[in-house]
Amino acid sequence: MTRWRYLIEDDVSAAAGLAFDEALMDSHSPAVAAAEPVVRLYTYRSHAALCGRYQNLKAEISLDGCRRTGTDFNRRPTGGGAIVMGEGQLGVAVVTRAPTKKRPDEVLLHYSEGIVAGLAKLGIEAAFGGKNDLVVQGRKIAGLGLYLDPEGALLFHSSILADLDIPFMLAVLDIPAAKLGDKAVAAVEQRVTTVTRETGHPWTGATLREGVALGFTEALGWDLVESDPTAGEMARAAELVESKFSSDDWLFQHSPQPDATATALVKTPGGLVRLYLALQGDTIKSALFTGDFNDIPPPVTRFEGALKWARADTAELERLAASCFADGTGLGVGAEVLTAAVLEAAGKAAVREMADPNRTGSCYFPEEEQ
Repeated sequence: MTRWRYLIEDDVSAAAGLAFDEALMDSHSPAVAAAEPVVRLYTYRSHAALCGRYQNLKAEISLDGCRRTGTDFNRRPTGGGAIVMGEGQLGVAVVTRAPTKKRPDEVLLHYSEGIVAGLAKLGIEAAFGGKNDLVVQGRKIAGLGLYLDPEGALLFHSSILADLDIPFMLAVLDIPAAKLGDKAVAAVEQRVTTVTRETGHPWTGATLREGVALGFTEALGWDLVESDPTAGEMARAAELVESKFSSDDWLFQHSPQPDATATALVKTPGGLVRLYLALQGDTIKSALFTGDFNDIPPPVTRFEGALKWARADTAELERLAASCFADGTGLGVGAEVLTAAVLEAAGKAAVREMADPNRTGSCYFPEEEQ
């Protein structure tokens, strides 16, 4: 078995938690003498709203909601989407040297195997789904992210949903479901799940930790040796809190310009379905189908996930639809109907962006077109 340092911590602040993960990377560049790889399983102080490295924080996180609820916010070094962290979520950080012969998606898949194995011990069958998620029957249960620094060190992040306060999440994140009124919670419940929900028993990030550690041991052959942070790591993390993770240059480094957004309607035998689409250039940032259905069909949630960061191009969308809707859409309409709706919304979004590139308002829910 490969020996790994194993670090445990609870109740960390947003800036301190992220800074320590990055501080661990300093000893894992090829220019530094070989260091033991590290896995850190920890929880954040309730609560922290964290956006991904390449996201626009002001578009992903409700700063008013964070101020109103006393929620900390920050930007991760890793990619992926905006998340809420607290005692109900387990944070995973893996730090080692970057492999030279693996693509980023292969690295994500490799490290996620430890989480999948840990969840399996609880009777939960999770699988790699989409670009940055682990899913259980189409519902997200963990997010994944990756950062390779210029010096050759790797940081893998995951946030595992032991539990989730959905109304609170809707208050502090600007996600597509946030403005669906009394249907918002149901829209999120159709797309995410938690360890608590899957097992029927309450879980926290801290109580989930042991099972995840065992998953890494058994699936990846890691010999986890519990360790304490070194004085050098703590000093470097404190420095990063002040110089980076508390600075506006890091937090608000992207333009506050809103995304291009639009909607499209789809007529189905069960009623009208509305698509909400957000676009960055010719790339789809997010897609959300809503309607009067009790449970969104799994093929539609797969399509939503596949659309994220895909080009709004006919051939690309037809390819994704063919993959997601091999057994039908579940809505009583063909895949070509949903593909056409995506193209329609993307066309509207592009026109609105050209007409008013500096508009303000919700980045996900524009005013209804008349």
